[in-house]
Amino acid sequence: MAVVWTTLLLLATWLYAHRTAPLATEPLLYSTVASHLTGGYLVWRSVFLLLLMEVQVMRRLYETIYVFNYSRSARMHVFGYLTGLFFYTAAPLSLCCVCAPEVFKFAANQLKEFIVKGKNQMLVVEHDWGGYVYSLMKLGWPSWLGAAIFIWGWIHQHRCHSILGLLREQEQEGEYGIPHGDWFEVVSSPHYLAEIVIYGGLLVASGGSDLTIWLLFGFVTSNLIFAAAETQRWYLHKFDNYPTNRKSGRGGRRLPGVPKDEFGVKTIQSELSGVNTVY
Repeated sequence: MAVVWTTLLLLATWLYAHRTAPLATEPLLYSTVASHLTGGYLVWRSVFLLLLMEVQVMRRLYETIYVFNYSRSARMHVFGYLTGLFFYTAAPLSLCCVCAPEVFKFAANQLKEFIVKGKNQMLVVEHDWGGYVYSLMKLGWPSWLGAAIFIWGWIHQHRCHSILGLLREQEQEGEYGIPHGDWFEVVSSPHYLAEIVIYGGLLVASGGSDLTIWLLFGFVTSNLIFAAAETQRWYLHKFDNYPTNRKSGRGGRRLPGVPKDEFGVKTIQSELSGVNTVY
């Protein structure tokens, strides 16, 4: 569902941007109020953000099928399912809200034209594939800095999910061990931390001027901090030999003089706060 929705939104926004607000060498075609006000930049930035989101949901689909190896008897609570459905519908929209109404109108007009005229009667458009990419290359440095942060978190989340996937296989054999490797040596829920890094990268890539993306980042961060705290409690309750130097990531740096948490395990100062979103 997330892959289909994000892909359709990406393709529609990309085609809309190429038709109405090209950033290539030719003059801009200000066919809409949105493209006139933004000079096409915000529209193409939305395409860039959706492209990053597409990379994320495609990897999550791959991991769901090939990494986590869920059993056929696995079930998800209906509330969790509905929350995930809402999130993966709203998140891509948040990344392109600046032009979403225009994109929907553009897509509806294209569909009407196809229904009325048919495929053979529609205006033949030559696709300039180089132009599709070249316009993205003209985005500013915040977009590329955000992409670098996104990829950093993306890589580490995949590594951590692979580690958890191997533990799931052990769990199915009647064993469950403490995860080790990558960011697991620093925090208890590094896949949550990587998720915050991923959405932080999207926030940076957006330029930080869009309130809806700030709200998206806030929702993800608060959700993951809570999830990380619960995961830490479970680990401490489950394993007597759980490494005491791992941070739970429950909200930033702890003050000196507060030596223990509710399980009596020493907690050192945290350089990492919070740390997966609802899938």
